[in-house]
Amino acid sequence: MTESFLQAFADAWNRHDIDALMQFMTEDCVFEASAGPEPCGTRYVGPQAVREAFSRVWHDYPDAQWLGARHFIAGERGVSEWTFVGTRASDGVRIETNGCDHFTFRDGRIQLKNSWRKARG
Repeated sequence: MTESFLQAFADAWNRHDIDALMQFMTEDCVFEASAGPEPCGTRYVGPQAVREAFSRVWHDYPDAQWLGARHFIAGERGVSEWTFVGTRASDGVRIETNGCDHFTFRDGRIQLKNSWRKARG
């Protein structure tokens, strides 16, 4: 796994390219969102659920971008730090907040994407 792999993943997010994103994920992928009712946020399991959750971000923030990405790899784990910016479709509120993704890799793909971001009032 390389930092360029994670940059390509980040680039696909900024292009809003769901097909490209899903090529990075394993067949048993898991996405743990930064918010939700569980301690891990909302947990999406399997390609269909992950695909729908990823796509929902662009529905909720049509201009969503993850800027200034920085990546770190440590064996089968990785981290991407970024600044999320986007305008919420429901009310036009502009969001800007720092966050990161923690990844678990398997067989050259992402098995787990665990997202974190700062909560701003």
